Amino acid sequence: MNPNTHTSSSHTIAHLPSTLNPPQTSLTSRLQHNPAKRLAKTKGMNREQWLEVRKQGIGSSDAAAACGLNPHMSMLELWMIKTGRMQAPPDQPLKNRYSPLYWGNKLEPLIADYYRQRTGNKVRRVNAVLQHPGEDKAFMLANLDYAVVGSDEVQLLECKSVGEWGTKHWRDGVPLYVLIQVQHQLAVTGKQAAHICALICGHEAKIFKVERNEIVINRLIASEKIFWSCVENDIPPHVDASESAAKALQLLYPQYIPLQTVDLSSLSGVDQLFTDLLIEEKHLAHHQTKYDYLKHRIQILMKDAEKAIFSQGSVTWKKSKDSVVLDQKALLQAQPELLQQYSQPRTGSRRFNIHPLP
Repeated sequence: MNPNTHTSSSHTIAHLPSTLNPPQTSLTSRLQHNPAKRLAKTKGMNREQWLEVRKQGIGSSDAAAACGLNPHMSMLELWMIKTGRMQAPPDQPLKNRYSPLYWGNKLEPLIADYYRQRTGNKVRRVNAVLQHPGEDKAFMLANLDYAVVGSDEVQLLECKSVGEWGTKHWRDGVPLYVLIQVQHQLAVTGKQAAHICALICGHEAKIFKVERNEIVINRLIASEKIFWSCVENDIPPHVDASESAAKALQLLYPQYIPLQTVDLSSLSGVDQLFTDLLIEEKHLAHHQTKYDYLKHRIQILMKDAEKAIFSQGSVTWKKSKDSVVLDQKALLQAQPELLQQYSQPRTGSRRFNIHPLP
């Protein structure tokens, strides 16, 4: 194996959570699997058409979110997209040369070319959305970066461009959500192994190998079936604590019916949620008070210093840049007609407030 190639198979098993974490087994099972179906050709397909095809199932980049394991997207947000309640992230970043998505697309062919030169493996584009051949798994889709041609060792290539912000997810190897993405691809295609070629901060390239694991794939399929059942039956999946879930909830239920009250006190286990919420609210207030106290003690010791260092790290206390702001109140007093001329309605959002009994 190439000295710069890392095997991530054991990492895959060790870091999967309880819903996907199997006991350690051989990862090199050579069972025969049927090849994937070609659901749609992507060459010449515009983004709107591509998104419509993706709504027919769970793609490899959706897999971690469908299992509740994507740090950037919740199950609820993905469900909102698949059921047509919410638009997929817009294509505008592709037009912005400062966007990570823009550079990810631009760098992908260069990463693939580096991989080809470094490993000697030939690669080719797969201009199709692939579909799992099993009738009960037809919701599993995959849009591959590249296929590796003529290699007995690996058959797929996933290219990743990792920026400065994303490096924290790659410190210990391939992030869990990327491993799930690749295992999903292996499940759909029936292939045995894939390489992930990651360009870190534009100057360091690493190649990781991910081998097919039947136990992991079976757990993935089971989790994805549950999620897809929620899509087909129009039932929201479980929520989590992420900002993604908060955004999805605001979009799912943007309005309320005045004076309508729902009594949840008699539902088994649900009344306890409110009790737990009151406890956590007190904890939050206590921790915020303690945090502010510790911060103020450090600030009074820093005096005029910009930075203070400690055995476990450092803090800075800087002034934000001076800026010029528009005095809207004075402007409207002088020219009130501008409010009518340039007014723009802003839709209010629902606020969640807690009212404990006295």
